[in-house]
Amino acid sequence: MNKISGTIITLNNEHLITECILSLKKVCDEIIVVDSLSSDNTVNIARDLGAKIYLQEFLGDGPQKKLAASYSKNDWVLSLDADERLEEDLINHINSIDLALQDCEAYSFRRRNFCGKKWIKAASFYPDRVIRLYNKKYTGYTSSTSHAYVDSPSLDVDCHITHYTYTSYTDWINKINFYSSQSAKTMHINGVKRSSIRPITHSLFAFFKKMFVKGGIFQGIDGFTVALTTMFNTYMKYIKLNELYDNNMDPRKHFPEKRSDKQ
Repeated sequence: MNKISGTIITLNNEHLITECILSLKKVCDEIIVVDSLSSDNTVNIARDLGAKIYLQEFLGDGPQKKLAASYSKNDWVLSLDADERLEEDLINHINSIDLALQDCEAYSFRRRNFCGKKWIKAASFYPDRVIRLYNKKYTGYTSSTSHAYVDSPSLDVDCHITHYTYTSYTDWINKINFYSSQSAKTMHINGVKRSSIRPITHSLFAFFKKMFVKGGIFQGIDGFTVALTTMFNTYMKYIKLNELYDNNMDPRKHFPEKRSDKQ
């Protein structure tokens, strides 16, 4: 088996963590969980499954994942969110290669995104490539507090991660509310100025891109749903940015630092 550390950041994920850890254990010789002070049984479940537990109040998506990688004993890190699992084709692929002999620093995989039991493929929701396996000596996650990513050239592998993105359409909207707040906060901290026109133009462009560039118009109600929710997310992050400026709000206090996945 390759020497790989599996890392997961968690908050109230007791209904998700078991399957995530069990899938990682099929390719990893170490599991690290950085928990953001869960109030449910997440930590106990993870510990019982053999994970090393570290407690840290949520620092943001990128900083939290960087912290998890810093605890790993191995150079190769396989990072999953608690609502993700390795599919069998990916498990078999990772176990079939010798990472020490590979001339790359990161691997990207295809991701299947689900809303409840429905696999959403429309408007670039599939294959939705993500880098999850990387060598921390050479690369790692960005410092973005929302939707951080591994910033590296990668070898694309046509194997899969399952992502239980949303438990329902209500959950989809709730997550847009949370992540748009995080994006507004990040933009404010980075000095992005308020604009009366940007919420309209950027959200309309996001809708147009998903519907016509990414083919949502040909993909029925799923295509329209993806386009509409993407537009809504874009509109909300810019209108919330305006709100911060208009009301002289401190973004670190006004918007929540963490989101519970507890349903």
